[in-house]
Amino acid sequence: MKFEKDFSLKPYNSFGIDARARHFARFDSVPELQELLQRPEVKEEPKLILGGGSNLLFTKDFEGIVLLNGIKGMEVLREEGGYTYVRAGGGEKWHDLVLFCLENDLGGIENMSLIPGTVGAAPLQNIGAYGVELKDVFVELEAVQLETGEVHTFDKEACQFGYRESVFKHSLKGQYVVTTVTLRLRKNPELNTTYGAIQTTLQDMQVQQPTIHDVSAAVCHIRRSKLPDPAQIGNAGSFFKNPEIPVLLFDVLKEQYPEMPAYPVSEISVKVPAGWLIEQCGWKGKVIDNYGVHKNQALVLVNYGGAKGENLLQLAHDIIQSVQEKFGITLQPEVNII
Repeated sequence: MKFEKDFSLKPYNSFGIDARARHFARFDSVPELQELLQRPEVKEEPKLILGGGSNLLFTKDFEGIVLLNGIKGMEVLREEGGYTYVRAGGGEKWHDLVLFCLENDLGGIENMSLIPGTVGAAPLQNIGAYGVELKDVFVELEAVQLETGEVHTFDKEACQFGYRESVFKHSLKGQYVVTTVTLRLRKNPELNTTYGAIQTTLQDMQVQQPTIHDVSAAVCHIRRSKLPDPAQIGNAGSFFKNPEIPVLLFDVLKEQYPEMPAYPVSEISVKVPAGWLIEQCGWKGKVIDNYGVHKNQALVLVNYGGAKGENLLQLAHDIIQSVQEKFGITLQPEVNII
């Protein structure tokens, strides 16, 4: 456990923003974290928990302590009633957990292949992709309360999951560190291939009876073709949530924009792809100095090198304003802004 001062966070956020932390420490176990939380300098300072740094935009230095979650480990806990229960440490990469489940022929999270970030960050915003969300397979998580150092368990109901939402983004924001996550998976899953381009990609792959491995491969292919590698171009993946709008509003907009896509959410609302809205406003591929909107996916804001967080935040505000003016729809950031 190493305690650093005036620490550069550039290698620890996928946007590659050169922000600094007053203090920085990594923990690899619950006892290490509890020991850290007892240090006087840690107790007194604001705290930011860091996983993969793939869902953060730093607009300034962090005047507190950044704690990097390094808790590892993945294991099959038990089999019960046709389900297999798997537990993973909060510091594991999410995609490594997907691979672990694929190796054990366990289905349920293959549609979420290649989502960046850590296991511990996944429940905070109920990650999801291609018609599947974490809450669909979630059982419980363990988390350390920063104020007391106590370990608490949260089941699905306690997490209050919503679309890219959880209790940890609202009333419990910044109060807990997720140390383990337990999922319930199946050896005979029902595949979801109807969302996005999965079906056509499987056809291109000449797969007629897909397995979870095929679905994962298709998702990986789609993501790599659309999304830039953060190691090459700074980005945080999808910057905005796909907005849910009333069916009545969609029907009005559909008359004006017949090509507008949407996915039903309920009898009264639909989800509209934010990337489509942004592209219709002319932002796709736009470059401003050393930052902009990615050429292949309008949902992705990019740092081509040396951009400041406030530049990207201003770009996000400009995009939100233009979509609001054109469609009457207000986009919400998916990325956490510090």
